[in-house]
Amino acid sequence: MMEPQEIRYSRTPHTEKLKWVNHMVKLMDNQFRIPGTNFRFGLDPLLGLFPVAGDLASFGVSAMLVMTMARHGASGKVVALMLLNITLDTIIGSIPILGNFFDFFFKANQRNVRLLTRHYEEGKYQGSGKGVILGVVIGVIVLFVLLLWLLWQLAEWIYTQLATIL
Repeated sequence: MMEPQEIRYSRTPHTEKLKWVNHMVKLMDNQFRIPGTNFRFGLDPLLGLFPVAGDLASFGVSAMLVMTMARHGASGKVVALMLLNITLDTIIGSIPILGNFFDFFFKANQRNVRLLTRHYEEGKYQGSGKGVILGVVIGVIVLFVLLLWLLWQLAEWIYTQLATIL
């Protein structure tokens, strides 16, 4: 199992503002440890236990983290990969039971911070990400609508299955 790592950014005015991202990622993906093991998990899989509301809350936090990272210089390519991570996490994570197990292992927020760290280490930091922000906002809105539609479809399917049983 991957051990959570404490990310250290070079000291620039923008990267100092990203310190809270580490705290949020730890809270969402690695806050708790199963006693006697090195396995860590956070609030993300616990929120997934609450159908629809938990998935939407988890998506909201992940989207906020991606927007913050984009605002602080992540390239369009890195942001697209981050959005793909939260899309997978949200869509697969919203599947009952399977999604709950998936959330314990996938850790999209931790993956996104690793992408950002690699981006900084490769010297591809772009300063302000204002040019990427509009794309991120549009991407997040599209993903949110897609999530709502998928959850609606899932609810209809479950309702239909229950109606045929009863």
